[in-house]
Amino acid sequence: MSPILATLCAFSAYALAYRFYARFLAQRVFELDPEAVTPAHAQRDEVDYIPTRPLVLFGHHFASITGLAPMLGPAIAVIWGWLPALVWVVMGACLIGCVHDFSALVVSARSRGMSVGQVGEALLGPRGRTLFHLIIFFGVALAMGVFVLVIASLFAIELAPGRPGYPQAVLPSGLLMVVALISGFLLYKRGLPLAPVAAVGFLLELGGIWLGERFPTMGLSASAWPSSAGWMTILLVYAFAASVLPVWSLLQSRDFLNSLLLYLGLGLAYIGFFVLDPEFAAPAIVLAPEGAPPLLPFVFITIACGAASGFHGLVSSGTTAKQLDKETHARPIGYGGMIGESLLGLLATLACTAGFASRELWHEHYASWNAAQGLPSKIDAFIRGTTLFVAELGVPPDLAAALIAMVVVSFALTTLDSATRLLRFNIEEIGASFRIPGSQNRYVSTTLACAAIAAFSFYKVDGKPAGLALWALFGTTNQLLAGLTLTLVTLYLRRRGKPVWPVALPAVFMMGSTLTAMAVNLRTFSPGGPKEDPLLLGVGGVLFLLGLWLLVESVLALRPSATPPPAPPRTGPRE
Repeated sequence: MSPILATLCAFSAYALAYRFYARFLAQRVFELDPEAVTPAHAQRDEVDYIPTRPLVLFGHHFASITGLAPMLGPAIAVIWGWLPALVWVVMGACLIGCVHDFSALVVSARSRGMSVGQVGEALLGPRGRTLFHLIIFFGVALAMGVFVLVIASLFAIELAPGRPGYPQAVLPSGLLMVVALISGFLLYKRGLPLAPVAAVGFLLELGGIWLGERFPTMGLSASAWPSSAGWMTILLVYAFAASVLPVWSLLQSRDFLNSLLLYLGLGLAYIGFFVLDPEFAAPAIVLAPEGAPPLLPFVFITIACGAASGFHGLVSSGTTAKQLDKETHARPIGYGGMIGESLLGLLATLACTAGFASRELWHEHYASWNAAQGLPSKIDAFIRGTTLFVAELGVPPDLAAALIAMVVVSFALTTLDSATRLLRFNIEEIGASFRIPGSQNRYVSTTLACAAIAAFSFYKVDGKPAGLALWALFGTTNQLLAGLTLTLVTLYLRRRGKPVWPVALPAVFMMGSTLTAMAVNLRTFSPGGPKEDPLLLGVGGVLFLLGLWLLVESVLALRPSATPPPAPPRTGPRE
């Protein structure tokens, strides 16, 4: 099958899934009510809770869930061939990932905008809530610690000796933050229309990319350019500011403007792909790559974001549910936003299989599992492949590389700022549960969130950043959270007498594949195993036990004789 035919089949699957399956979920399973009062209205505080235009909220949600992972996952998973990666990215999203994101958004919007961790208390009791909070805290802090490391590496003059970095993304990234602050002020404090503010802001953003390509280090010498540690500190300061500022002042406007850039980058890349009409440099299936774990279930773990990701449930129930103007907006934002991210995962799959100049180059890059490792090198493979597509449209290669690098950094930064806010919410919920004084102060909770992220970025384990040392556990942690969230939604629907199979079947699949992968990893990390590692064994073992414990709690709660905890009050009709 040619790459173009495979892509057209994927586009058709997305369209059919949104047209029919998403409508079935919205109307028959969750029965969305356009008159229901959402938390954005009931608890409006102009900081976290604020009704938002669906177009703006879609941009925020899409940019927040679409971090580095949709590029990182496929860039390594194609070692098993293009077919398993493509099928999981497309069908996993339509049947599992979109359902997960959409249902988490609806359940949170009907539970005062609480996170899935706090919703766990209403469905499983205090013990289930605490277990959820622990898994969320570890997963988000670890992922953002690694994101800080990767962004700092991209900002460097050299990714590695002899391999240039992407410092040209620094100037437009900084300019975008300033433009976003001004745009938020004009929209919410001066009441200007969205269209002209967005148009001017987007043009300034594109101008920043051009300036970044012309002046990549802004006139600074290599010795004066910040070190990796310096960039990590700057990124953490930015994350702190984005978390404590009102959501309208920076997060909404920045994510919306970013989403316009993401749409442009995706559009140009796909158009260039169709014009280029490449062939797959990768084989369809490689069953046993050197040093790689088994194809099943690890393709489902390696590709998380882009197909199904537990982190998305945190965004849906963290920032997005607090800004949802109407329940019926959950379908385009929750289900449709995940389709948008899957399109990026599909592009990454194509870039890393059809974006290579020859089969020999592909086989050299993916000669073994170890050869394909390294987070910056995986991002570099995506940037190079996508740049090839964009350059086919006549865009100068250097400018195309600058654009794609800016898109990659934008994805990462929007996830970093939103995730820091989500970690803040998580810490505040833990503090409220245990009545910890001062924990509800957003400055205190954000300081703790940034400290946790910094620990994974700066703290070294055997000379290696803790985040990178533990990164092998992120995939299973993330997918465990997705399976548990779907299990919670199953419990929610069952108690209300609604059809449960659309979420129960994905929950069984995700929990089964993830726990199997976790068990295989524990054997791998055990003494005498192929990759003996006491740290990964210990932390992975704790996560495995927490996941099993939560699964048992969920199964017990599903029993007909189980007495449910008091449910949070459902928001009622609009006044």
